[in-house]
Amino acid sequence: MRAIALLLSGVLVTAAAAAQFGVPRPMSRRPPLADSPSGLLPDYDGGFRFCRVWFRNGMTGDGDGWFVDYPRADENLSIRLMELTKTRVTQDGEGNPYPVIVRLTDPSLFRCPFLMMSEPGGSLFNEAEAANLRAYLLKGGFLWVDDFWGTRAWRNWENQLGKALSPAEYPIVDLTVDHTMFRMLFPVNTLPQIPNVGLWRNERRTSERGADSDELHVRGIQDPQGRVMVLMTHNTDFGDAYERESDDPSYFHTFSVNGYAIGIDVLLYAMTH
Repeated sequence: MRAIALLLSGVLVTAAAAAQFGVPRPMSRRPPLADSPSGLLPDYDGGFRFCRVWFRNGMTGDGDGWFVDYPRADENLSIRLMELTKTRVTQDGEGNPYPVIVRLTDPSLFRCPFLMMSEPGGSLFNEAEAANLRAYLLKGGFLWVDDFWGTRAWRNWENQLGKALSPAEYPIVDLTVDHTMFRMLFPVNTLPQIPNVGLWRNERRTSERGADSDELHVRGIQDPQGRVMVLMTHNTDFGDAYERESDDPSYFHTFSVNGYAIGIDVLLYAMTH
């Protein structure tokens, strides 16, 4: 276990140092996938692609929108997946990972083994989106929602998710580090509360909504066989641990190393369970 942790730390420190000295991740200019004529993943080859959900924001929630942490978080976590495992990741002509954006009503949804939603506390699903999300999850898909803070954001997300998965049929449960998901490759000892990099730099605190978001929640919804199909990391921001890995050395060492270990474990679980 110690050797694995040292390996992860060494690889990530080297990568972060490279990023700090002139190799930043480029900003993607790819349009949302939903705007493509076919509505399908371009040049689909069966490799892993980080799929991010496009969604509308409602008036009663709390969140900036689907684009938070895009595209650097998506690209950086995909790069670490290539470096630390033998997973085949789809790349462009220059060897960069090819993350994509999908709407819940896109046919492409069913070619994504993994979906990410950032700041879902402001999301708003219509009937068709909720039905397609339910179909996707019950066919074996996996959704990770992250970076939503406080009571208001949680209540809004819980209501939107309930449109797809009835809470009576699919209850939300708390997850701990003892779960199989957090033992896939890197044994995780701590589930961290990760703030945005600005809050950490300026105030060295981790709760973005003060007392209303002091407590980290790691929750899930399981399928009838007991496999997690929805992971919810509430009152924490794993996306910034990936997106901002090279912005601040103390932030990297405090949050990104453990954040990547958890992210890799989650991706491997999503693709094997």
